[in-house]
Amino acid sequence: MYVILVYDMGEKRVGKMLKHCRKYLNWIQNSVFEGEITDVKLKEMLNGARQIMQEKEDSLILFKSRDERWLEKEVIGQERMSTDNFL
Repeated sequence: MYVILVYDMGEKRVGKMLKHCRKYLNWIQNSVFEGEITDVKLKEMLNGARQIMQEKEDSLILFKSRDERWLEKEVIGQERMSTDNFL
């Protein structure tokens, strides 16, 4: 499955969430990640994210697709972290 993950965390939790998400997905811009992930790894990642977040204050949004081919990505301006050069 291909996912795009976006989060908004309190200042004290941003660094922890960044480190956590980088274990599973490609960091592309500030609090935005994308990449292929299995169902098991996705559940693992979300369980860890819930341990970091305070759900009454923070948010995490996940866009899912069966395949990256079904998404069209357009970058306007400077792309922070390109994922095009991965083998």
